[in-house]
Amino acid sequence: MTTPTAHASGTYTLGDLTVHRLGYGSMRLTGPGVWGPPRDRDECVRVLRRAAELGVDFIDTANSYGPYVSEELIREALHPYDGVVIATKAGLLRTGPDGWAPLGFPEYLRQECEMSLRRLDTETIDLFQLHRIDAKFPAEDQIGELLKLQQEGKIRHIGLSEVTVEQLEAAQKVAPIVSVQNMYNITTRTAEPVLEACEAHGIGFIPYFPLAAGPLAAPDGPLQRIAADHGATASQLALAWLLKRSAVMLPIPGTSKVAHLEENIAAADIELSDAEFDTLSKAGSASR
Repeated sequence: MTTPTAHASGTYTLGDLTVHRLGYGSMRLTGPGVWGPPRDRDECVRVLRRAAELGVDFIDTANSYGPYVSEELIREALHPYDGVVIATKAGLLRTGPDGWAPLGFPEYLRQECEMSLRRLDTETIDLFQLHRIDAKFPAEDQIGELLKLQQEGKIRHIGLSEVTVEQLEAAQKVAPIVSVQNMYNITTRTAEPVLEACEAHGIGFIPYFPLAAGPLAAPDGPLQRIAADHGATASQLALAWLLKRSAVMLPIPGTSKVAHLEENIAAADIELSDAEFDTLSKAGSASR
C-alpha cells in the first residue's frame, strides 16, 4: 500500500517559492498554553522530520510559539532546510501561558527578525509574517520595517496574519504581500471576504485552526457520514474541504504526534465530489 504524501495536495507558488499546498503548523510543538517545551521533545523532532519525508515543504512557525521553542525545534530537526520553506512570524508578545499581546513597534519587529534568523540558523527567512497589526503604531510603519528587512536580504517574502480586506489593501500599497493567515475552517468563515481578496490578487491564504468542525463531526453529522463513505476521519474531510475550496488555500494542520501527522497528510488523497463539497459547505454555514 502506497503511503499518502503531501504531493497529492498540489502546489502553490508564494512569490518565487513553490510549495505543496498541505503544509504543517508548528504551534503544537510546545507546552500547555503554547508555553515552554513540549512534553516529548524527541517525538516533536520526529514529527518534523516525518513531515519532510512525506513531502511537506511548507512549515509555519512564530517567535511566540514557546516562545522560541518551535523555531529551535525546527532548526534541530530540519536545518539546513533542503527544499523546505520556513515561514515565521513576529508581532505578538508572550506574557505567560495563553497570554498574547500585540507589539508592532518597528524596532521590536526588527529585533525579532534578527533573533529568528539566529534561532533558525539562516541568512534569509523565506516568509516573514506580521503576526498582528498593532493599533498602537501606524500600520505603514510596521509593514515598512518588514520592507526594509526584505530590501536588506533578511526576509524573502512578507505575509500578514489576521487582517481585514482594508488592512490587506493598505499593506499592499507599502510592500508586496504574498500570504495572509487568518482563522478559517469549515464552520468559521468570517474571513471569506479576505480569502476572496487573496484569490483576486494571487495571494496565498493560510487558514489557521483548520480542523474545527463542531457539531458537523458528530456521529450522525454530515461530515462524519461523508467521511465514512471515503473511509476517512472527520478531520481528514475538513482538510479535504479546505483544499477543494480554493486553489490559493494552504492548510497547515498541526500536531505533536507522528501518527496524527500521517493521518492529516492522508487528507491530500481525498477527492470530494462537487455535491459532497456543496453539502458540507451548506452544513458548515448552517452550524455557525
